[in-house]
Amino acid sequence: MNTLIAERTDFAEILYEKRDWVARITLNRPQAYNAYSTATLAELAAAFRQASFDDEVAVIVYTGAGDRAFCTGGDVKEYAAKYTRSPRDYWKYMGLFSAYIESILNTGKPVIARLNGMAVGGGNESHLACDLSIIAEHAYVGQVGTGVGSVAAGGATQWLPMFVGDRRARYMLMTNRRVPAYQALEWGLVNEVVPSLKKDGTFITRATPEQIVKAQKGQDGYSIDLTRLDEAVNALCEELIQKFPECTRYTKQQVNFWKDFAWHQTIGHARDWLSIHYTSWEPMEGMNAFVEKRPADYVKLRQKAAAGESSEFMWGPFARECARCGTKYLPDEFEYCGKCGAALNGHSE
Repeated sequence: MNTLIAERTDFAEILYEKRDWVARITLNRPQAYNAYSTATLAELAAAFRQASFDDEVAVIVYTGAGDRAFCTGGDVKEYAAKYTRSPRDYWKYMGLFSAYIESILNTGKPVIARLNGMAVGGGNESHLACDLSIIAEHAYVGQVGTGVGSVAAGGATQWLPMFVGDRRARYMLMTNRRVPAYQALEWGLVNEVVPSLKKDGTFITRATPEQIVKAQKGQDGYSIDLTRLDEAVNALCEELIQKFPECTRYTKQQVNFWKDFAWHQTIGHARDWLSIHYTSWEPMEGMNAFVEKRPADYVKLRQKAAAGESSEFMWGPFARECARCGTKYLPDEFEYCGKCGAALNGHSE
């Protein structure tokens, strides 16, 4: 085996398997719908680099554990608890994310996305970074950024117009609506849809949303079965193995031109802007609403702006100064000094 670097086997949040010229990388956080944490990103980048350097690997299959989610992007609980409180660390996190996405783009080998479940947010961006895609019928793709206080500038804003066209890209990014499997095929987001629902042990196709829900809950004889998905992925792997490696590598490099161009023109700016943005009200409200399982108050910020108040800062711009202790840059809407407790804005103690 020629890998150039030592083979790593101590992954904690992903699974890495190699057999018959195929490396399989699996996000193994089903309890979090295969959302990636900071640690996961570092492991994924290492795994893709390992597969890239291993001459016993011809094709890489990327998937998620279970049958509910391929990947749902970043761990919003981690975002809410950590990065809304320390935006400078989110800049570091985005560096890890960029390295992870680029590890897929730069493998020099075909990467097949095995969509075993929903691919949303950064999960869909991860999917877009892959070369080929096969989706189980019960799965769907989509973006969530504008609904949780973020911007999908980790691949979606750059690449969706290439995949689906300008209008459809804006529709996905601005409405956050789900794109079901067959619609994803029609739009060019995936290469193939395979049956994944069974009724009383028999595969069915063109399942209704109601049937999909029943299958996911195991109700009324419905169930999820990924056998056909694995058969389709394995068949595609075998087809790719039977091609010349150097020609395949350079073909990927050439086809990556527009993806690479859009990515490198924008990701550095996105990294900095998102880091600054994490100090604002939108991610704080959006992500905490997600964690607390409540609707986000989208209208409140519009109402504040319409009333001439600050919609960017939670308690107004940092414009007040305490006459008693001299503390500066207190939020404009504070009634009392947070340091000495003195009344501000004319309020009596």
